[in-house]
Order: sequence, then structure tokens, then C-alpha cells
Amino acid sequence: MPELPEVETTRRGILPHVAGQTVAAVAVRESRLRWPVPADLGSCLSGCVVSTVERRAKYLLFRTAAGSLMLHLGMSGSLRVLPPPVPVPARHDHVDILLGNGTCLRYNDPRRFGSLHWLPAAAPPHPLLASLGPEPLDPAFSGDLLFRLSRGRRSTVKSFVMDGRIVVGVGNIYASEALFLAGINPARAAGRVGLARYRRLAQAIRQVLEAAITAGGTTLRDFVGVGGEAGYFRQQLRVYGRTNLPCRICGTPIRQRVIGQRSTFHCPTCQT
Repeated sequence: MPELPEVETTRRGILPHVAGQTVAAVAVRESRLRWPVPADLGSCLSGCVVSTVERRAKYLLFRTAAGSLMLHLGMSGSLRVLPPPVPVPARHDHVDILLGNGTCLRYNDPRRFGSLHWLPAAAPPHPLLASLGPEPLDPAFSGDLLFRLSRGRRSTVKSFVMDGRIVVGVGNIYASEALFLAGINPARAAGRVGLARYRRLAQAIRQVLEAAITAGGTTLRDFVGVGGEAGYFRQQLRVYGRTNLPCRICGTPIRQRVIGQRSTFHCPTCQT
């Protein structure tokens, strides 16, 4: 599933092509995504000028004066920037956003777990955004915040930092990697992690996410950037997907277990 670095990589790749452009038309070939694509999306978006593209958690927000298009890539979605002449759509190319300069922004989603929503300018915050926690790369996020919110919690620290109400965008891959850098066993109860360790963890989360964004995200199966390129953070992974391979620090075989129904990887020597 595309996580925060993949979504941020997509945002940065799209922005120069769409900022200041007028939406000429919207073609929806398949509306049955995670939630149905609004039937009036084309009429709402056509004629609007995209001022910028922002990211909130794993959602992309195409801002216009009339409102915002909110897009989620789901488990297998991707956005491609296609210059004219635009190629014939492939099987899973579900939505095209055609711009006034002839460029096409094409949404592909084999599993159809993504979503597109129209948010009118005067509408209250969308329910999917209303209860989100701080961005992990923003100053509002800190180890002190994690420590304060974790008191009394019995859930694992990995599940805790993957909770979007606590901090957004720390998905499965990057939670495993950050906990390794911080030296914290992912199965430890969140309420039993001390302040000093949470400060290390907050720093590790930033470090991992920033490195992944610089590398263009992580391609394990489906993710590609807006030009079709793979993400190269996979080569930097320290524990994720490395079951039984030696730890890059101590040589102990990496272990895999399931936490919160997600595969979790850790070094039993370096993480306590």
C-alpha cells in the first residue's frame, strides 16, 4: 500500500504539471472504487483552476477556488502524468483528469481500493480528515506528544504509532524501520515505553520518512511514480521484508511476526 513517502513523492511529481492549470474535462471509466466516485465530479471540477496540490496523511488534495478534489491511492493506485498525445487507456485506468494544456492526469488502480471525493469550498472538514493526528514531519509532532498520548495504553507500540489519530502516515513499512532505528521492540506495550525512547522514536520516524521521500518511496509490488519510475527506498530497508537475513548491525537473524494483522519485522538483539 502506498504510504506517506509514496504519496508525498506523487504530490511533488504532479505539482509542477497541474499548478495553475485549468481542468478541461474529467473522464470516469470506472466509478466503483472504495467509495463510488461522485457522479457530478466532472461538472464540479471542470473549468476549475488548480492552485496547488497538498497532502494530508495519505490523501492528495487538489485545491481550487470552488473546492478540492481529495484522492487516496488505496492499496495499488497510482497517478501518471501523460503529455499529449494521450495513450489509449489500459484495463485499470479508471479516471482521467484532462488539463487545458493537453496533459492528462491518469488514475490507475487494479484493486480499486482508492477513492476520489469532491470537497466544496464552504463544506465542513470531511469525516475522513476530521480526526487525523499531526503530520510526522511537522513541528507539532514530537516524542513528548507520543509519550503523553501513550500513557496507560496496552496496545503494542507499533500499533500505537500506526494509529492515524496519534500521528498520520506511519504505515507498516516505516513503523518497522523506525522502531528498529529507535531500538524498540515493536511488541512492547505503548504505555511501557519511556519518554527518552519516544523522543528517539519520533526522530527515527522523521529520519526514515525523509530518507524514503528522497529515494522516491518504496516499490515492493505496485507503486510507481508519476512518470512510471520505481521507488528506491527498498534498497535501504533494514528489517522490513528481511526475515532470517542477518541484522545489518549485529548479525542476528531478523524475525517476523504478526502484530495487528500486519507482518512485522525486528531484530531481537537490537530491539528490546
